[in-house]
Amino acid sequence: MQLISALDEALSTLEISSDEFSELVIRLLDYGVINRDESQIEQQLYDRYLQCTELVEEYLSVLKVRLQHDRQFSFLRVFPPGSEVPGMPDQDNGAFNSGFRTRPNQQEVAVILALRVEYEKALREGQVDEKGQVMLPVEGLAIAMKNLLKRSLPDNQGERKTLFKRLRQLRLVHFNAEMDLDSAESWLSIQPAITSYVNDDVLTQLYPPSEKSSDTAEPAGDAHVL
Repeated sequence: MQLISALDEALSTLEISSDEFSELVIRLLDYGVINRDESQIEQQLYDRYLQCTELVEEYLSVLKVRLQHDRQFSFLRVFPPGSEVPGMPDQDNGAFNSGFRTRPNQQEVAVILALRVEYEKALREGQVDEKGQVMLPVEGLAIAMKNLLKRSLPDNQGERKTLFKRLRQLRLVHFNAEMDLDSAESWLSIQPAITSYVNDDVLTQLYPPSEKSSDTAEPAGDAHVL
């Protein structure tokens, strides 16, 4: 009760209700990410986080949940206890190996790795827009997966839609919901949050800094993807 009272008192000074605070934290824990550019709702939640940053971080620290805030591209991402987070020191907490969010399956891991490599290529070639986004045709992603991992996108359109919907939920890609994913003319927007989802060691194996093109590699396991 003392914790709740202290939280309510701190929120009152910020003119944020306990329901608004709960909405923000629940959304973070449920989706795992809030991207200000994604929607009006996430814009409001992100701006609310800026008002009560310390309270959110203290609240999550009690749960040992790690939070990454990318100020440049205005997104938040939470990680389960013990996760490796780019730009943050490792936690000495090996007892936690499973998170509160669903881990990507092997198909999703393969696509995420290919997306990360294509994003890195665009970075090196200066083909990133002011919001940190990279445009990539679906056909280009399919080619990258074959070249890098000898894998293919799902042939079934329903499975393909489910896959891309999952990646969009993770705020790794953005696309028109009405897009024909079987069309060679369809395009995805790779989001800057992709950089926080693949370890640098894995990226280096797939796309060494000294090379302009990636070597063929076997898909990494879930442990390599945050």
